[in-house]
Amino acid sequence: MSSNNSNGNRNLVPEAKQGLNRLKNEVASEVGLQNYENINKGDLTSKQNGSVGGEMVKRMVESYEQSMK
Repeated sequence: MSSNNSNGNRNLVPEAKQGLNRLKNEVASEVGLQNYENINKGDLTSKQNGSVGGEMVKRMVESYEQSMK
């Protein structure tokens, strides 16, 4: 079961979208990007966008590793 976003990404678990958006906004705020959900991401540098995505992945991996213990 998957759905396509307008940007071509697929949500394998559509119910997780809200949680991912919450995590994305939390991480963005922590790296100094306030109101991230309303920012045109094309106006940001690759480093800024990559910092958000990289930190999200790091936290998801850490969370998964903790759940495996």
